[in-house]
Amino acid sequence: MAGKTDRRCFLARGILGATAAGAAYTSIEEDILQAAIENGSAKPSAANTNKPKTSIPPGSLPCGKIGNVSLSRLLIGGNLIGGSAHSRDLMYASKLFTSYNTEAKVFETLEIALACGINAIQINPKCFPLVKKFNKGRTAEMKTMVCIPFFADKDKMKEEIKRHVDLGVTMLYSHGGVTDRHMMRGGQIGLVGQMVDFVKAQGLPAGVGSHSLNVPMACEKEKIDPDFYVKTFHTDKYWSATPKEHRKEFDFMHYGTTDHNLNHDNMWCNNPEETAAFMKKVEKPWVAFKVMAAGAIRPQIAFRHAFNGGADFIIAGMFDFQVESDVKVAIDSVKKAHSRKRPWRA
Repeated sequence: MAGKTDRRCFLARGILGATAAGAAYTSIEEDILQAAIENGSAKPSAANTNKPKTSIPPGSLPCGKIGNVSLSRLLIGGNLIGGSAHSRDLMYASKLFTSYNTEAKVFETLEIALACGINAIQINPKCFPLVKKFNKGRTAEMKTMVCIPFFADKDKMKEEIKRHVDLGVTMLYSHGGVTDRHMMRGGQIGLVGQMVDFVKAQGLPAGVGSHSLNVPMACEKEKIDPDFYVKTFHTDKYWSATPKEHRKEFDFMHYGTTDHNLNHDNMWCNNPEETAAFMKKVEKPWVAFKVMAAGAIRPQIAFRHAFNGGADFIIAGMFDFQVESDVKVAIDSVKKAHSRKRPWRA
């Protein structure tokens, strides 16, 4: 490549350009990722032992507590690491993300996150070994909020929970998609409650995850007692949002249609106003995820909407070059959550 652009300059121009021209934000990030892969900086290598430099003073990112666990208000999401990123109808995105996020790059990203004040990552079980490897021998570890399925077989459920506890996870919650599917098929919320009780009996904070508002509503109605909820929350003010008149309960579980009016991996919180109104009455900590609608909403808008809407913590998928800027946005968004009507629950 003639006159190959220095990656740091490329990143700086890309991020500044994205701020000035929001419509180009995604394509610029894709260019950055592809450039990193082409010039070899994303190839496996020994983990960087130099501490990353950041302009964010230590302690700037506020924290809250769930049970006895102190968590930064912003958690890093694991989808971009596991390759299960939501990409609408883009066929190459997951492959691109996993090509970029080698083990060395993931370690670098987590190192930057810790330096910026993020102390926890939300992941599925298959990504936990990688984070555990990163934490090995460290004094400041990345805490883990792990989503696991639950089972009708109580013994199998207990075995799965005990296995994760023995592995050293920090917190466990019911996988949002699995929980939604269970409820969509007419399952009883009591089964979710059994999982919560099993986790709490092991001494870990236990949560319930979902995309559907029906799940926390059912938990509250039936007196299920999780330590926290992990519920989607994003505004619907973005171009690819499903039109209001075509939204259906659990439609995020049925994407794949060619009808442009229906859900096609593009929306995860069908009713943000109703979600904020209901969660306002809930006294348990709320961890909001999909706050950027999987990359459709800029952090400046998404984070402010989530914290003002009542979320106590937010999860955001981030590449290494996004971490510092996202943390700055999160710090600012917490400070300016003046229209928040829900008390901080953590």
